[in-house]
Amino acid sequence: MSFDFDFDLLRELTEARGVPGYEDDVRDIVRREFADTADRVRTDAMGNVVGTVEGDSDYSVAVAAHMDEIGFMIRHVTDEGFVQVDPLGGFDARVLRAQRVTVHGEEDLTGVIGSVPPHTLTDEQKEAADEVKDVFIDLGRDPEAVEELVGVGDLVTLDQTTTRMGDRVTGKALDDRVCVFAMLSAARRIDDPDVTIHFAATVQEEVGLRGASALGVDIDPDLAVALDVTVANDVPQIGDPADAVTELGEGTAIKLKDSSVITSPKVHGRLTDVAEAEDIAHQHEVLPAGGTDTAGFQNTAGAKPVGAISIPTRYLHTVTETADGDDIEATIDLLTAFLDSETGEHDYTL
Repeated sequence: MSFDFDFDLLRELTEARGVPGYEDDVRDIVRREFADTADRVRTDAMGNVVGTVEGDSDYSVAVAAHMDEIGFMIRHVTDEGFVQVDPLGGFDARVLRAQRVTVHGEEDLTGVIGSVPPHTLTDEQKEAADEVKDVFIDLGRDPEAVEELVGVGDLVTLDQTTTRMGDRVTGKALDDRVCVFAMLSAARRIDDPDVTIHFAATVQEEVGLRGASALGVDIDPDLAVALDVTVANDVPQIGDPADAVTELGEGTAIKLKDSSVITSPKVHGRLTDVAEAEDIAHQHEVLPAGGTDTAGFQNTAGAKPVGAISIPTRYLHTVTETADGDDIEATIDLLTAFLDSETGEHDYTL
């Protein structure tokens, strides 16, 4: 399949490393892209990047997608030279066995999360639940070399490349770099909007929506739309179709709720109207668990109308996250059409 969008940029974004609080490499890419599309670019004290496209009115819209990916911070190095870690974001520890990682110490080092062969496991070990605190990373070096190269506080990311898989894309950190990509792609298409648009690449979403919460106060927009991936449990392991949440290939997802937010009915209603008017494939999303940056704009600074657009993604919080090419394109189309048609005169009050 020949994707209509810039696959090389998507691959660059997803293969970059950036755990919560240390999104530097991703931030550099975002700044570079904003240089060609935004009228103003600024970075705040937390590391959020905002590219502003000036409109014809003072009414402002914030569009947010987070740059951080789940990863680890070193908490201990054993006398034998093995590394123990603390999670930065929510991991299912079962998927960590036999993974290759990069430890970002004095230099970038390849490591592996070892898995003891089943031949030697005791019955107790076989029955024990996997936990991140029990992970040991092997750097293939003697203890003295490890001590010189890494220490407490150094970062660890999981290794994976991003590739096409049929009509789909698979790799690490699609959560949420695929939405950062969609935001940057929409910013390229926006020309002379009626309203001012703040395109925001946020930080520390995976540890509590922290960047967006600060940004909601600092930007203080009249309307906010967040972008994130959402669950697509449309796989054989899920027996109940109601638990699928969304399906790959059925279009972009217009969020109705997640565990952090109930989107404003008039906002998700207008998103739906725009999708129907523009013949953009879409589905509605009710996510029972998991929060998004959307909630960061409903804070003590005041009540704001909020909406959210999601990209259905299989296998979230693993290194094989998978999204559909057409759904990505539909997300870019819907965001662009929504922003192009925003005049600042729509009444979102209830």
